[in-house]
Amino acid sequence: MAADGPVRCGWAMHTDIERDYHDTEWGVPLHDDRALFEFLCLEGAQAGLSWRTILAKRDNYRSAFEGFDIARCARLGDARLEQLLTDPGIVRNRLKVYSVRDNARAALEAIEAFGSLDAFLWSFVDGTPVVNAWKTMREAPTSTPASDRMSKTLKKRGFRFVGTTICYAMMQATGMVNDHVTGCFRYREVAAGA
Repeated sequence: MAADGPVRCGWAMHTDIERDYHDTEWGVPLHDDRALFEFLCLEGAQAGLSWRTILAKRDNYRSAFEGFDIARCARLGDARLEQLLTDPGIVRNRLKVYSVRDNARAALEAIEAFGSLDAFLWSFVDGTPVVNAWKTMREAPTSTPASDRMSKTLKKRGFRFVGTTICYAMMQATGMVNDHVTGCFRYREVAAGA
């Protein structure tokens, strides 16, 4: 433990919002369909931006997109989506805003086919978190063969903003992959299921 607190992954030491997210959510295995859908959409919204920007806007996203309720997002009309393009609380990119509805519709089809979004997404890691052992974040990849497969499959099923880098970031965030560095206090906690 460092004098100013526990050792963390380097990206999580800049702001309180990043620290809190790192310490409580990032890398924790997530199996809730609504929450997985939220991360899928937020990671897509983050494309080209910093994750810190999206974290700061997350509550606004939840409000704008019906708490990421999949069925309700699938029913969002064009008028509502156009209205959201004027909301400064979210990233006002037309393609990203409309992708939430498209992704919700694709998610409902995946749930119909696989029983849950959880079962579908976790199938890319055979239902078990991949535990890596990076000493520094520079060692962690931005994509893997599993994220390549996920991206290709999601695109075929109609999901948008699901490139392999976005998929890998979602896999890291939702605990499909434990990419905490080995010196981080969360590495062992997450691996142990804490």
